[in-house]
Amino acid sequence: MASIKEIEPEQKQTRQKRGPPPLVKYYLVLYNILSTLGWSYVLVCTLVHLFDLDGSHSKSSALHAWLTRIPYLPAARKLFATSKLEAQLPAWAVPVLRRATTTYARVGKQTAFVQSWAALEVLHVLLGWVRSPLVTTLIQVGSRLYLVWGVTYLFPQTHTNPLYASMVLSWSLTEVVRYSFYACNLLGSEPSLLLFLRYTLFYVLYPTGASSEALLIYATIPYPGLGLSHSFAPDALAAVHTYVRQVLFLVWWPGLYVMYTHMMKQRRKVFGGGRTLGAKPKTL
Repeated sequence: MASIKEIEPEQKQTRQKRGPPPLVKYYLVLYNILSTLGWSYVLVCTLVHLFDLDGSHSKSSALHAWLTRIPYLPAARKLFATSKLEAQLPAWAVPVLRRATTTYARVGKQTAFVQSWAALEVLHVLLGWVRSPLVTTLIQVGSRLYLVWGVTYLFPQTHTNPLYASMVLSWSLTEVVRYSFYACNLLGSEPSLLLFLRYTLFYVLYPTGASSEALLIYATIPYPGLGLSHSFAPDALAAVHTYVRQVLFLVWWPGLYVMYTHMMKQRRKVFGGGRTLGAKPKTL
């Protein structure tokens, strides 16, 4: 297992000198705090909607009177007919699944707004304000923006797909932890709980998020699905986009494997070699 050695005082001073200037540091702290708040809002909206915490469907929740005062939490009231999938679920899960099909109506605009600000992270790397690899940042940010604006925004059939709810839940949980962890790290603090969550939640959230993304992309591919039978007439651009989505659907799965194994290695670096919770990691 990899070990993390103690940093000598001279090395600490060198690292501090290489850090961002004070104004940049304060900006990055503010950016991460606002991002945490934005994704927290999306997370709360999604949970309130899925589990009817505001009572918008039953009107029986004790939280209804308070939660309905929060701005931009409109109720999405449309329910759908019982499906074969519902017949296989326990009774308590059926209304959750039904509300999952209206999650886009509840948080679609909020999610697109919050996620779009992540484009600034590419600029942060280009300016040298953060140490993340440029290519990795471009892929991560670009894929999210494509899901928001190139898939869910363009294709209405994704608006009633319950996988949109699982995707947003995975995104928001991941980002609340990630951005709050970065903000604390910039302020010289590293809460043990955040450190643990940062390098543990991915075991569940990466597969649920990435598989939801891939299957939403697949849901936009017209009949007969994967293959070379899609005509370029009458709309050649739409046909090209169809083939692009097919390629993306296929590469999404090995991409998940690469990111998943990368995070496993990062976790071993952070917690391996007798490193205790609360001790600073080598990188963010």
